[in-house]
Amino acid sequence: MKQLIYALALLLSLGFYGAAPAIADEANQPVAEVPAAAVPATDAAAPAAEPVAPAPVAQKLDSGNTAWLLTSTALVLFMTIPGLALFYGGMVRKKNVLATLMQSFSITALITVIWMVAGYSLAFRPGSAWLGGLDRLFLNGMGVNDMAGTDGQNIPESVFMMFQMTFAIITPALIAGAFADRMKFSAMLWFMAAWSLLVYSPVAHWVWGVGGWLAGMGVLDYAGGTVVHINAGVAGLVAAIVLGKRLGYGREPMAPHNLVLTIVGAAMLWVGWFGFNAGSALGADGRAGMAMAVTQIATAGAALSWMIAEWMGKGKPSVLGIASGAVAGLVAITPASGFVGPMGALIIGLVAGGVCFWGATSLKRMLGYDDSLDAFGVHGIGGIVGAILTGVFAMKDIGGTAGMLEGNSGQVVTQLLGVGVTVGYSLVMTFIILKAIDVVIGLRVSEEEEREGLDVALHGEHVE
Repeated sequence: MKQLIYALALLLSLGFYGAAPAIADEANQPVAEVPAAAVPATDAAAPAAEPVAPAPVAQKLDSGNTAWLLTSTALVLFMTIPGLALFYGGMVRKKNVLATLMQSFSITALITVIWMVAGYSLAFRPGSAWLGGLDRLFLNGMGVNDMAGTDGQNIPESVFMMFQMTFAIITPALIAGAFADRMKFSAMLWFMAAWSLLVYSPVAHWVWGVGGWLAGMGVLDYAGGTVVHINAGVAGLVAAIVLGKRLGYGREPMAPHNLVLTIVGAAMLWVGWFGFNAGSALGADGRAGMAMAVTQIATAGAALSWMIAEWMGKGKPSVLGIASGAVAGLVAITPASGFVGPMGALIIGLVAGGVCFWGATSLKRMLGYDDSLDAFGVHGIGGIVGAILTGVFAMKDIGGTAGMLEGNSGQVVTQLLGVGVTVGYSLVMTFIILKAIDVVIGLRVSEEEEREGLDVALHGEHVE
């Protein structure tokens, strides 16, 4: 419990890291209605014309936007299977590689059904400021010709639902890295289902949903810095502390068994992330292009930053280090990708690489928790850094002069609010869910199963 208290205190203090002038992005403001055309003036004595109600405009499918979102949806799904599965699978010991791959694969199947049954409706349908409505339970009423999109993108609602489903899939899959090697498979399934409905869907609604209260306060999160990465990173930290350390942690070697899998998985994440960030424009336009550009720049900056920090601190740059740095940059640019220019992206990446290296090494040792695959050190810390620096480097007119930074300190405060709310809610709810499951069926495998390896103990299979 002391570790949780220390962790919460540290997270709150991280909320003030890098606070500097920022700007409020005009994209967060409601779109003004186009005024009706003025009626030409006639003779002053003539009677006023009766107002004519505008004819309803039918939404017409935009095939270009739809094609890009279909592509982005496939790219984001590709991030989880096989991307994240390989990235995590290569980092565990050989006796747990199949169990780790199984987690990513089974979560993909489980959350698909959860999202179809209730998750999508709770996150994205009109309801209250706190939770969406229930009109799309089991996707009831979603027709082939129903359209979605807030600014005239005119994409099928089914495609929007699928795009958001892939976000809902990867978020709990990220958490699994924190408790690798030691959670029961049955407990993992119950935890992911409950967490998706009770934590992910509400937070997604607050930030992205119709009438969400954090969106109404001006919190900027273009593609998931708070909803996905802070949310998952904090949940991973809580899970790691509640389950306790792996047997032999700190005394026995626990080196990754196959860094080839890890670097291939990281490369897949890098490529797939263009769907994550550029796809969040919901259209094939200039904003999507800039989101793609800044994603590439920030990722490269963070990979180099982590590599240099490790080189200076440990004497050699490692393959695991540069792969982890790239993922840290992807995480940090995610909330900012639709709001910043190239210069802001480069700074965000350079800062994120160094800070996440500290989070995955020094911070973990200082607090004494066992985050197996650094889910918190990369996603939690990277998400916090990115969310705050979004406020610092966001641009009033992203379509204007790229790279020119503008300032408004009020946006940093707003970003801090979003960070604090997400950290607090995820921490408390994750703790409650885990404790409830522990009471009912237990969370952790037996000592004998853990020593034997989860591949054989839980799935009856092993890698030669």
